[in-house]
Amino acid sequence: MSKKNLENNYEYTPLLIKEAEETKPALKVPNKILLLATFAAGIGGTFQYGYNVSVINAPTKYVQSFINQTWIERYQSNIAPGVLTLMWSTIVSIFTLGGLIGVSVGGTLSIKLGRKGAMLINNVFAMAAALMMGLSYPTGIFELIILGRFLIGLNSGIGLCVQPLYLVEIAPTSIRGLMGMGTSVFVTGGIFTGQVMGLKELLGKEETWPILLATICIPAVMQLLMLPWFPESPRFLLIDRGDYEGCKKALKQLHGAADWEAEMEDMEKEKNNLEQEGFQAKKPWELLADRSIRWQLLTIVLLNSAQQLNGINAIYFYADYVFAQAGIPNERRPYAAVGTGACECITALTCGLLIEHLGRKVLITGGYTLMSICCILFTLTITFQEISPVFPYLSMACVFAFILSFGLGPGGVTNILTMELFTQNARPAAYMIAGSINWISFFFISMIFPFIVLGLKQYCFLVFMAICTLVALYIFFVIPETKNKTFLEIQNEFKTGRKKKGRGTNGSGITLLSTSM
Repeated sequence: MSKKNLENNYEYTPLLIKEAEETKPALKVPNKILLLATFAAGIGGTFQYGYNVSVINAPTKYVQSFINQTWIERYQSNIAPGVLTLMWSTIVSIFTLGGLIGVSVGGTLSIKLGRKGAMLINNVFAMAAALMMGLSYPTGIFELIILGRFLIGLNSGIGLCVQPLYLVEIAPTSIRGLMGMGTSVFVTGGIFTGQVMGLKELLGKEETWPILLATICIPAVMQLLMLPWFPESPRFLLIDRGDYEGCKKALKQLHGAADWEAEMEDMEKEKNNLEQEGFQAKKPWELLADRSIRWQLLTIVLLNSAQQLNGINAIYFYADYVFAQAGIPNERRPYAAVGTGACECITALTCGLLIEHLGRKVLITGGYTLMSICCILFTLTITFQEISPVFPYLSMACVFAFILSFGLGPGGVTNILTMELFTQNARPAAYMIAGSINWISFFFISMIFPFIVLGLKQYCFLVFMAICTLVALYIFFVIPETKNKTFLEIQNEFKTGRKKKGRGTNGSGITLLSTSM
């Protein structure tokens, strides 16, 4: 090669590098307005769900004692053990019924009132629930706890539906996964906070349990004070309401004056595309009848079912036994439980940092694969518990490894994929379907799990291993990578069902769907 050609190549190479760097999607740090809006939405949204899942565990024996005492005052006799069990089961499970109803109406509320309006109105249920549960002991009416748990379940269901919509719709495309992980972070943060508040050193005492149950008003008040200062979802303003100026103002406030134009352009493309198809917010039954999105629907049904049926509830059930076998005293086990909550919370934060680098598909496939391995190891260590003093500690390691695997993948990525697989007109209905499946699966596993454990004992984890393995295979072969892609690009990949060239290593996605269903 001549000297001149070498010089030309030398001059051209930096230009190629520079051009590649310019086209590479940059991972930007969210500005403080965007972060504060995320906190304002999350603290009264999915944080409430996580908090109410865990906070009811600490006062179990105190609430049961209160029910028995009230029964004696009313009927001059002790309550029958079976009736007491039924009452307590109702208090715990009515939360699920409220959640199912809440998620069923959450999508409609988010369309009628907007994402922000629905979240603000939702706090009425939390305030009413706090009042009822707080007054149950002074008034001697234990039925108020049941009604309060139903109302806070309703609040949690609406929050689980609307808050993820808001977070992902206010996020720039380059950090959409990171912002979407806010849902998981607030859920796990709520669980951890509920466990901490339930310790005896705080509010987990007999004289303070009504206050503990009434603390659910604090996140509601915080959201009512904070959220009104932040804008409505820009995507909702433009596509649903046709408010161009409102959308522009919201984007500038959330993304900064210099970074809003590209997002506006993507929204306008999606709006034009939906208008050509005749834009109208779809109802859940219309979504189920739409054959063009059958793979997306199958995916969210499978992933949301698996999120409850993958064994995470079984791990928490066995955790107390494992801690006992490891020699942890009974009075110290609540602190070990707090450790599991902290582990899941830290893992959710870690997943948020990794998701824009590794992608959704790697994290969720890897999570389910690791959970499958943990199920096998946990079955073995529980089976050989008496052979060696080492096995109880290995079982404890498996508990934390399983929780870590769940938090790194299924715990956070499922919600993000539910949002990313649908365009604006179908997204609320998709969340209603996904949320309903999630709550039904939660109720189903709560009802049958005791019988599974009774019949199979530790071998029940082999069932969960099979579920995790099958889901991992489905994700690997069916779901495309969605990182750094617009909603229209993701939708087109599902429609065409063939491999397409993406955006290099940062946005490349392979559509693995090639068959009709």
